[in-house]
Amino acid sequence: MKMAEEIDAPLKALRVLVVEDNAFIGMLYADLLVEMGHTVCAIEVTESEAVAAATLYNPDLMIVDAALGEGTGVSAVEKILRAGSVPHVFVSGDVVSVRAVRPDAIVLQKPFRDQDLARAIQRALSASNC
Repeated sequence: MKMAEEIDAPLKALRVLVVEDNAFIGMLYADLLVEMGHTVCAIEVTESEAVAAATLYNPDLMIVDAALGEGTGVSAVEKILRAGSVPHVFVSGDVVSVRAVRPDAIVLQKPFRDQDLARAIQRALSASNC
């Protein structure tokens, strides 16, 4: 079990792809990630744009809304992962539905607090290093 200090330790700067179909929420995530010391390489709103952006930018991490207006974030992640592992965190108003499809997923319930996102990012990075 990790000590609290390890969980709350500062993260290295990451290149993050945000996938969120609500422009306002996408910008909020981007602002929060920048405040955490990360770089946002793109904010995409559809499944197909997310897949294209992941190929183009090769992100270190993805923050993905599970439900998108066009396609789904879950499907986008599945397509992206075919090319290689990318740590990711799903955000959703319906965690149960995401876990039904991806039981091992790291999912944050909307709305969430800043520190919840930081902990979820750390879990995603740790899981990808296993």
